[in-house]
Amino acid sequence: MNREEVTLLGFEIVAYAGDARSKMLDALKAAEKGEFARAEELTKEAETCLNDAHKAQTTLLQQEASGEDIAYSITMMHGQDHLMTSILLHDLMKHLIELYKRS
Repeated sequence: MNREEVTLLGFEIVAYAGDARSKMLDALKAAEKGEFARAEELTKEAETCLNDAHKAQTTLLQQEASGEDIAYSITMMHGQDHLMTSILLHDLMKHLIELYKRS
């Protein structure tokens, strides 16, 4: 996989992870207003985005595991960073929404 392909994959991961992050923050705002059905809907949409980002990441991991030389890309590193923090935010958001439900 050449540098351009890795960079494009990085942009794909950034886009999906960024969409997931936005949806989760919107879900929190909905929960703050007591709109729990909307919060749940947004959380599920965020999960879909995270799954899409993870699929893109898996493509890269599979190619490297098969012995292909993967070019270095700052954009890919940035994408990995976005994905990791979005996954963490997703886990935290579920707990925060539950706390809003109980209050």
